[in-house]
This record gives sequence, C-alpha cells and structure tokens, in this order.
Amino acid sequence: MPITTISNLTCEYRSDPLGIDVPQPRLSWQMQSDQRGACQTAYQILVATSEASLASGRELLWDSGKVETDQSTQVVYQGPALAPGQRVHWKVRVWNETGQEIESPPAWWEMGLLDNSNWQAHWITPDWDEDTSRSQPAPLLRRSFRAESGLIAARIYVTGLGLYELRLNGQRVGDTVLTPGWTNYDHHIQYQTYNVTGLMREGDNVLGVMLGDGWYRGYMGFAGDRNLYGDRLALLLQLHLTYAGGRVEVICSDEQWRATRGAIQMSDIYMGETYDARQEKPGWDNTGYDDGYWHGVRQIDSPKGSVVAQIGPLVRRHEEIRPVCILHSPRGETILDFGQNMVGWVRMRLRGPRGDTVTLHHAEVLDQQGNLYTENLRLADQTTRYTLKGLTDNDEVFEPYFTFQGFRYVAVEGFPGELTPGNFTGIVLHSDTPPTGTFECSNPLINQLQHNIVWGQKGNFVDIPTDCPQRDERLGWTGDTQVFIRTACFNMNVAGFFTKWLRDLSIAQLPNGSVPHVVPDVIAKTGPGELENADNGGAAAWGDAAVICPWTLYLCYGDTRLLEEQYESMAGWVHYMHSRAGEDYIWRNDFQFGDWLDYRGQDDRLPMPVTNGELVATAFFAHSTHLLANIAQVLGKTSDAKYYADLADKVKAAFNNEFVTPTGRIGPNTQTAYVLALHFDLLPEPMRPLAVERLVEEVHRGQYHVTTGFVGTPYLCHVFSRYGHTDVAYKLLLQEEYPSWLYPVKQGATTIWERWDGIKPDGSFQDAGMNSFNHYSYGAIGAWLYQVVAGIELDPNTPGYKRVLIHPQPGGGLTYASATLDSMYGRIESKWILEDEHFQLTVTLPANTEGIIHLPAQSVETITERGKPLSQVGSVHEVQQKGDTAIITVGSGTYHFTTNMNYKEKQ
Repeated sequence: MPITTISNLTCEYRSDPLGIDVPQPRLSWQMQSDQRGACQTAYQILVATSEASLASGRELLWDSGKVETDQSTQVVYQGPALAPGQRVHWKVRVWNETGQEIESPPAWWEMGLLDNSNWQAHWITPDWDEDTSRSQPAPLLRRSFRAESGLIAARIYVTGLGLYELRLNGQRVGDTVLTPGWTNYDHHIQYQTYNVTGLMREGDNVLGVMLGDGWYRGYMGFAGDRNLYGDRLALLLQLHLTYAGGRVEVICSDEQWRATRGAIQMSDIYMGETYDARQEKPGWDNTGYDDGYWHGVRQIDSPKGSVVAQIGPLVRRHEEIRPVCILHSPRGETILDFGQNMVGWVRMRLRGPRGDTVTLHHAEVLDQQGNLYTENLRLADQTTRYTLKGLTDNDEVFEPYFTFQGFRYVAVEGFPGELTPGNFTGIVLHSDTPPTGTFECSNPLINQLQHNIVWGQKGNFVDIPTDCPQRDERLGWTGDTQVFIRTACFNMNVAGFFTKWLRDLSIAQLPNGSVPHVVPDVIAKTGPGELENADNGGAAAWGDAAVICPWTLYLCYGDTRLLEEQYESMAGWVHYMHSRAGEDYIWRNDFQFGDWLDYRGQDDRLPMPVTNGELVATAFFAHSTHLLANIAQVLGKTSDAKYYADLADKVKAAFNNEFVTPTGRIGPNTQTAYVLALHFDLLPEPMRPLAVERLVEEVHRGQYHVTTGFVGTPYLCHVFSRYGHTDVAYKLLLQEEYPSWLYPVKQGATTIWERWDGIKPDGSFQDAGMNSFNHYSYGAIGAWLYQVVAGIELDPNTPGYKRVLIHPQPGGGLTYASATLDSMYGRIESKWILEDEHFQLTVTLPANTEGIIHLPAQSVETITERGKPLSQVGSVHEVQQKGDTAIITVGSGTYHFTTNMNYKEKQ
C-alpha cells in the first residue's frame, strides 16, 4: 500500500515559532510519498488552543473546512484574532490523488506582545555617567524576584539599545548571539521571546543581563564615528509568569534593578573585545549574591523606534574549527592557521599567572613574506585581549561576547606556557539560515569554488547581508545583495533573513523613492567617506535591490505577501528612476557605481573600456520597470501592470536609440554592455543574434577571461547558455588565469574575493583601501552552477518550485554534476553522468510538484527510464521532441533516465 505522510509544518518559515507579531501568519507543510505522481487535492487546517482540543477535534479555534486545492505553502491563517502571548496548536489533513486522507503530526506557534501598548516595562540604563567617545566597560544588570508555587509557564520578552546577553539563575538564556540584531533603530527595534519555564525555581530567582555597544553605539561606517543611534546602553525586559488557574505576574525592567561594570573592558564590532577576568563577579547572575554595593538604574525615555517581534533568523554559533597548523613569521609572530577564511571568533583555553594578558590579532591572509597582513582592515582593529584571573589550577576558557571577526589567521601574543592547536577553537557565527542546496561535479576546482561561495555567504550573513566581515565597513550594501540573492536562495533558506532586511530598506527609502546605498543606512549618519560624490543613495543596480530582491524571493518561495508589503517601495524606486531620467528615458548625470570593480588591467589581450554609467543605469531602469509590471500583474493591479509595461517599452526603445548601432554594437563594446542588454531583453529580436556574436567575439579576443564587475558578472554565463553558447560559458568558468573565477581558487582562496586580483600573480596585493578576501558578489556564478550545470530551475508562472524545470547542459569536460535543493515542497535533485556513449540523469521531484525534464536525445525512442521505454513509464504525462532535445513532463517521484546517444559529440 502506498505510504504518504505530511511533515515539516512551518509557520512564517519557522518550525514552532515563539513570539511572532504576524496577526495572520502563513502556514506551510510538505508531503512525502513512495509513489510517483503523488499530489495533494485538498487540505483541512485545524487550529486549537490546546493539544487536547486539537486531538479531540472539539472546541477548535479555527477549522478551515475541506478546501479543494493543491496549495500547501503560504496558506493564510483565517481564524479569530489571537491574543498577545497566546499559543495555538495546529495540524493539517490532506487528501491525495487517490482520495486517501492523511493527517500531520501537531505543531504550534505562539504570539508575541503584538503591540507597544502591551509593554509594561520601562527602558532602564545604569545610573552613572560615561565618556562614550570611546568604548566603556560592559554593564551588568540584575534583579531578584520570587516565584510562587504552581508556575506553569514563563516567558521573557527582551531587547536592548546595544547588544545583550540574558541570564537566569546562573544559566545563559537561549543560544543566540549578537541580539537583538541590527535594524534601523530609529524606526524599530526587535525584541526576542524566550521560554524560560525550565530555568525557573520556586522561591528566589535572579535575572541578569550584560550589555554591549554593538551596532547601536560602537564604531560604524567609514569615518570612525561612534554613537550613531544613541550614547546610552539600555534594557527593556518583561517576564510573564503564568500560574495554574490563569493568573499572570509580570516582572519588568524598572528601578528595582541594580547595575555595575563587568569584566568586558571594551567591546566593539570593528575593534574587537578586551576582557579582564580579574573583574569578574562570580555568582552575579544567581541567588545569594550581594549587590548592595552596585549602582542603581534610571529610566530613560523610550527611543524613537517602535519595539517589534523578531522577524528574521537570529545569529548562532555553527561550526567549530581547529587550527590546522602553527606558523612562525619573519617578524616573529606566532600565527594560527585555521585553514578557512571564516567569520566569528576564537575560543581559547589557557592557564597562567594572574594579570597576564593574551592578545589575538585576526587577519584573512599573510603577506608575501608570511607575516600577518592587516593593512586591508583599514581602521578595524579586530583584536581580542584576555587578562587571566589566575589563582586557580583549572583552565580558563574565554570567547568574546559582543564582536565578531573575519579571519583565517590569528597572531597570538603573550600566551602562557606551550601554545598548541588544542588551545584554540574557531567559532563560526552566522544567521540561522539552514542550508538548502548542494552542488558537486567532477572538477575539484569548481567544487572548491562552490565551497568558497557558501563560506562567503555564511560570513556575510551576520544578521544583515554585508559586503565584507573584517574591515571598518561590514555594511548592508544594496548592490552586492541584489547581484547575489539568487545564488543565496539556492544555498540557504533566506526567506526570513531578507524579509527583515527589505523591511529596513523600505523604511530607509527617501520620500522621493531614492534607495540608500547601504541598509541600515549609516551613510546618512556618517557621510559617504571615500565615496565623495556618492550622495546618500539613488544609484542604479544598487537601488534596484528594492525590486529585484522581493521578486527573487517571490520566485523562490512563492511569497506574495512580501510583494504586497514591498510594493510601495518598489514603485517608489521606479518612479525615482523615471524622475531622474526624464522623458527621454536615459538616466544621465547622477552618480553611478556602474559596473563596480570591473577588470581594468594593463594586459593588451583584454578589452579595457569601461561600461558607461548611463548605459548601466538605463538598462536597470528598464529591467526593474519590467519586473514591476510583472509584480503588479501578480498582485492583480491591472492598470499598474499596463502602465509599467508601457513605461518599460519606452525605456527599452530609448536604450536602443542611444546605445545600440544597427550592426549590433552596444555602447563601449564591453562584456557587461552586451550582457545587460541581452539578459534584460532590451534588444529587438532581430538584433539579439548580432549582439551575441559580438559578445562571443569580445570574450574570444580576451582569451576567455572575465572582465565584468559586480553588475555584469551574475548574468554573463547565463547569457551564453541562453543563446546557444554554453561552450563559451564553460571556457569562462574553467579559466584558471586571472581575471577568472578559478584564479583565486588556484591561489588557495577559501572564500570569494572582492577583486578579481586581490592577490596579484606576483604575490602583491591590490589597493589595501578596498581589498576584502571575503566578499560574495562574484560568487553570483553559483546560481548558474545550479541552474545550468546541474539543471535545476523554476517555472516563474508557478513560483516556489511548484513546477520544476530540469535542464542540465553538460560541458567543459565534466563527467558528472549533481545538485540538491530543499524547496518549500521538499527536496529536488538533479544528477547526471556521462559514461561512454550514455547520458544518465537522475531526477527527484517532491510530492505535490511536477517537472519538465529536458534530455539530449535525437529521438524519444532512444530514452529509457530504469530500462523501460517512456511509453511504459508511469507518471510521464507528455513527451515532446524539439530538435536534439526531448522534453518530458512528469509527476513527482524519482526517475532514472538514460539516453544512448553519443553526447560527447554535442559538447
């Protein structure tokens, strides 16, 4: 008998979320079956206030009834409004293609405080004055309270101005770090919710909180500024104690709290952390501690920003990495090599005399002589200092609290005794974005490239999508984000992560629609630094993140609500571009980043002209306007859709009149000029083959080197594979000399570099003022690996991978490639092998989806599935032959296809 199950129930992309403020959350589930063609024909959602009510089916809060549909993602809760702190339990019944009824296990979600009016707590800060022109010792705050017998639930709602670590009865609460994260604090501050029932005691209890500067008042931006959002660290906390019978007691942050300075003498995102263990207060966060000598606290006015529930995933510790070796530099440095450029911090275990200080200096690379290279960090110190407390025969263990570093190498000074790799552990930090994709092929250099892309994403997804994680920047550059987001959606589940960030983008957007260069927008507070002419925003390809990012998330996750929430922002950006371009529709004169960091070397083999800013700007004006027309159509805004479609056509016409010759030459004849025109469909159909041939000629003349910058690189290989030149794309991908994707790999890179030539062939470095070795933008090639090499793509008409397109395009001498993607419906897999004269393709499609599979075959008769002709294969719905390609429409399940044509002749 067929086995079908329902599992992986999620609410707002999370399993059993605690403390959400979404009044009508969206529910999703996945179907598993051992039968091909399994699909959902109807669902029934049941929601109750208790597990018992849900199990019995009585006194339900909401019963959707049987809904005849195959929708199993993003189903909106439509029951009664839920109260603050209310937990509800839910499950779903599903009817499959045979009419069988399947019921899921139960799940739950719990509401947060929902509204600022439900906060009884006050913002409190230590009752002392500080010189906030520099980092001060981190304050400790504590409060004792009593809990009565009969406690059945305890919840803490907490946030801070600055960063916080929360403790209860001597135990750390939660496993997240760098809370409450970084938002536009002037507009909203996130709070987190913790279930602390298991940490409570009957009788005396103690709450403890440690605060750090973080993004709120630490150094931030290019100019060495501090206190961008405020100069007082503060706490807002509310503990709800629920007793049998329903009585609720609330313990708040108020004037009953006490404060003192702790062992952290300095903490800063850029500069690192200094910790003096001699200043520890043993037992400060537990009962029985005398805080009589501590300071009081004082209330402060509420900040301008409202307090909202956590939106995206929090930052957590992930991998732990031990040093692979210890090096000794010509300068006399003792250097740990962790073997991987990573983001996080170092935990060290040591024992030594009281008052000895150990210093850790972090860097990404070594210089030509083998010394620690820190010049590219600019003003960021990235230094950890730990002073031992001694007086014990036990090891002291320390890791930082309120900072993070980008590094592979760590120079250690002052270590007491013999230094061994076992004394140090690298702790990898990043937002809790679960991995969803894998890619592998027969070329180890490409596999290392994929590894570097993933690690670049890890290191730069620390609460916001940053440009780099090491120097005095670490900002949410909009251009970097939009070029990489499609790749990001393959590697990890980033739906919640970008939902949070896009909310900040729309908040930071100016009334005229201009989008800041970075989000949150610290440039508005500090000035543009070295970018003297950059103003505060409004640059093409950077501002277009307002449109491209929501659209990409819609395609990958089927998130229509996000389009609705961001629509005003998207329209504002398009209208801003229109206002700057005027009625001739060419965007001139304004500052533009253009094709940022495109290759501009001195090698005569390579074409050197720079793609002009007005061409890039006008191309993106047309592209985002076209996307907005599509978005309006999806949302049922028919008149808007027509308006933006007409506007996009006008911009395309202007682009062709201004930049395209009758013989197909585009602008300055650069790779990026052709790529944007072709990828964005800006050219009339008859002109496209001419432009493609010119692009092929330019790449051939450059001996198959990449010369595009941030803007052109994501689309380069896609254009070649789309227009029948996949062989050229593979030659670009496999190029090992610089500039190329594999040049850094051959140089030993473990993440993606900011520049094609961050380390030059002679071993020297690029300009230290802008030379990050962990910068994901050029890693945008990752999407092409998934979509073209492995062949996993979506149908934009059925977003979220409801209909999966499988179309691998082998080449480059590869003998196999494999990719998996955990979609909203379940795991998708495409794996192909070239062996002798046979092309073998294994495809897995999750239940409740269908696939359209493209196979190289001169005739469908040459294709078998597990040894059977297609005519005898179940769940094959349609077969078409188009040229040398067979197109097969199938239901869900796993398939093993073989075609006996000599595929090698087609490469």
